[in-house]
Amino acid sequence: MTSAPSDRTRVRRMNKRAHYDEATIHPILDAQPMCTVGYVFNGSPVVTPTLQWREGHHIYWHGSSASRMLETCEDADVCVNVTIFDGMVMARSAFNHSCNYRSVMAFGKAFKVTDVAEKEARLKTFTDTLWPGRWDMLRKMTQKELKATTILGLELSEVSAKVRTGPPGDDEEDYALPIWAGVVPIGYRFGPLIDDPRLLPGVTAPDHAKNFKFG
Repeated sequence: MTSAPSDRTRVRRMNKRAHYDEATIHPILDAQPMCTVGYVFNGSPVVTPTLQWREGHHIYWHGSSASRMLETCEDADVCVNVTIFDGMVMARSAFNHSCNYRSVMAFGKAFKVTDVAEKEARLKTFTDTLWPGRWDMLRKMTQKELKATTILGLELSEVSAKVRTGPPGDDEEDYALPIWAGVVPIGYRFGPLIDDPRLLPGVTAPDHAKNFKFG
């Protein structure tokens, strides 16, 4: 499904990199849990990093019920950005240096998930999206914990992606220069697990911890 860009989501600079289709947007959101939420607090612009997850045509993020960001964003206009940094693009001129990336920007009015059963279901999806099967291994959330947690959502109705891939785009005459050019790939490195020193004897890491990855 491809949606027409709104005035806020239309990419004007380097618009050849713009995408407005779910087939491009959804995989970027699914590949990167870290996002930034932009909003206005007491008349000033604020950007807060947090974790997001997608369910269908919505994204969600959560935090403490005492969170300034969550309280401010409820029923307010927000801008959510997700970016994956894939590489440094080194050209034969400083002007043509760039980077490879995949990014999504979504606008809209954030809404609060108020139903307790729905809130728990959303948190289960969030947990199992990162670590499949983990929710059912864990101690059940208490009503106090659920009350202390706020979840906000945003419909993906006003959203765009911007993507750059490939080698440098040098001026044609610069290709004759004896200067190295290319791409320095960038990715996540996941190190060996570090056990909690208070693990009970015989408790070992599950596969969803050993094989954890995203990006």
